[in-house]
Amino acid sequence: MTKSVLGIIGGSGLYDVPGLENARWVAVESPWGQVSDEILFAEIDGLAVRFLPRHGRGHRVSPTHIDFRANIDALKRAGVTDLVSISACGSLKEHYPPGHFVIVDQFIDRTFAREKSFFGTGLVAHVSVADPVSPLLAEACFVAAKAEAIDVSLGGTYLVMEGPQFSTRAESNLYRSWGCDVIGMTNMPEAKLAREAEICYATVAMVTDYDCWHEDHTQVDVAAIIQVMMGNTEKAQRLVLNLARAFPKEHPACPVGSDRALDVAIITRPEARDAALMAKLDAVAGRVLNGV
Repeated sequence: MTKSVLGIIGGSGLYDVPGLENARWVAVESPWGQVSDEILFAEIDGLAVRFLPRHGRGHRVSPTHIDFRANIDALKRAGVTDLVSISACGSLKEHYPPGHFVIVDQFIDRTFAREKSFFGTGLVAHVSVADPVSPLLAEACFVAAKAEAIDVSLGGTYLVMEGPQFSTRAESNLYRSWGCDVIGMTNMPEAKLAREAEICYATVAMVTDYDCWHEDHTQVDVAAIIQVMMGNTEKAQRLVLNLARAFPKEHPACPVGSDRALDVAIITRPEARDAALMAKLDAVAGRVLNGV
């Protein structure tokens, strides 16, 4: 079996994880562009852990300008088998107040200004994202949150908007009518790219505010969000440490096939494949392109 390497992408407010062992920041280059930051290589109770701040330390990169392909490729090069996205979000449901965590299992992608695939002209592939979250990883995140007495729900739909502006009230009410639970700006195309890279993926969505649909919260206030975010960050750090300490050292097979997503995805015939694109895909798709 493959050794587990737990990847953590830290969202707004989560720029490091205290308590890691043998921690060192390592620059991992990607042929796909600029990685948001160096990757923190570390261990927790013998488990390899890789941490990447999505916006860079100090929050330098806006959601639209994150190079999601470079980030996922770099994490794949760092050996990550299982990836947990820690993400600040707004609530679209009354019963998910600020401070609540939602382990989502579905996404609606409303982004429009981002590169969404590693594949394209010269090497075409179509992966399934019907079930974008690895259920074993989501369950492990839920168990870790409960163990830390964090107010958490398992399951929910995350509406991913482009940003960087927050929603109009009409948009917020539209997304509520669709049955969405939380709203944020970062988990797409991240989840799609993780699937293309055959990395098991799960999201811990940390509610910072009610979106502007709420009659008592008609204006999203950044100062108020930051105050809630500080408390969420401390809880997220505890969740990550608990998750890592209980995490299996051997990577289990994913029930929805996240770790074998490219087995039946590549459609371009071998003789028609673009050599330059294949070279860039050495980490993401090397297992299938090299016949492993």
